Amino acid sequence: MQTYLDCIPCAMQQLLRTARLVTDDEAVHLQVLISVGEGLANIRLSDTPPEMARDLYRRLYEITGNPDPYYQLRRKSTRRALALYPRLKAFVESAEDPLFAAASVAATGNLIDYGVLKGEISIEEEVDVSLSMDTHWDEFPIFRDDLTSAEWILYIGDNAGETVFDRVFIETIDKPVIYVVRGGPAINDALLEDAVDAGLDRVAELLPSGLAAAGVIPHLCSDRLQEKFFSAPLIISKGQGNCEALNETEAPIYFLLKVKCEVMANLIQAPMGELVLRRSLNYKPVQDSARPA
Repeated sequence: MQTYLDCIPCAMQQLLRTARLVTDDEAVHLQVLISVGEGLANIRLSDTPPEMARDLYRRLYEITGNPDPYYQLRRKSTRRALALYPRLKAFVESAEDPLFAAASVAATGNLIDYGVLKGEISIEEEVDVSLSMDTHWDEFPIFRDDLTSAEWILYIGDNAGETVFDRVFIETIDKPVIYVVRGGPAINDALLEDAVDAGLDRVAELLPSGLAAAGVIPHLCSDRLQEKFFSAPLIISKGQGNCEALNETEAPIYFLLKVKCEVMANLIQAPMGELVLRRSLNYKPVQDSARPA
């Protein structure tokens, strides 16, 4: 997905919220905005939003001297999500269709997104609302078939805390899974330590992307990530950032997310707030895929 003009003020708002998270000093906030404004002169609309934002965030890190402003929020989100784990498991195990329920749980976890949220949320209340939604996914039967036939899954994670919801889904999938985390801080996206805190190392192989950006951009990621990405028989991509980065990529991708902005709503033709499971428009099966090495 290209960067749209509406993505630019959204990125500016994100950066201002992040600067305020680091310090109360408005002089620093202004310095960040000035530097980011200068950086906007060099952006290319042909880049994906995660590529565009990555360069702008570098400026914020340099000015504030804090390369990981969301560290405490990531840890807190994981703790709160782990407290919900027994309830999420019970929801899935009591469901008529556990796989559908687990996928709904994973999509629900995508609400923990401080790139969009303007403050802390009640995860517990949001989960109540989200899990009570009457979700209809026309492509779920196709997804189930693809999941059954795939020897292993590449699962691209998104936010810390959401990792716990992903764990519930992976435990239900019962297939070999490689779980991709960010290669460095990017908003509140999950790093390796966040995935371990969520218990994902018990159910999946963990693979850092090699890139500090709010989305997997294959050609900028590590050789190991590229190898697994382009050989994966099935890819589950969580969240908007990954969808922005990958929606035009030829690969066997299913996007699983909560729609949180008008640009994304228009792109995938889904209303704001909806939980989405959707096959990539450029879905391309991988032939003769081997098990992950």
